[in-house]
Amino acid sequence: MASAPAQQPTLTVEQARGVLTEVIQAFSVPENAARMEEARESACNDMGKMLQLVLPVATQIQQEVIKAYGFNNEGEGVLRFARLVKMYETQDPEIAAMSVKLKSLLLLALSTPPIGGGVPTS
Repeated sequence: MASAPAQQPTLTVEQARGVLTEVIQAFSVPENAARMEEARESACNDMGKMLQLVLPVATQIQQEVIKAYGFNNEGEGVLRFARLVKMYETQDPEIAAMSVKLKSLLLLALSTPPIGGGVPTS
């Protein structure tokens, strides 16, 4: 019994750029933005809850895009895609820039300040 080739997708640099663009754009789709906002609000700025609620939504958004390119529709697919992007970051400045943008989207999702302001100044 042969293993399925979909488990080890390979992308060219150009394809990786395209997929990264789609992933970044997916976070701007109103439905996905609303899902992320709802998860952030449910987490109430608690980092443990952020990891439990926000990170899975962000992972799902990425999965929805990358599954069309042969990555499995589980967390493992996102990890494989991240490794592939990491490999191309050193070879392609555009991929490196898009990777930074994606990471900033994810970090922003996990570090949103509490509603109503931050720490009062004295």
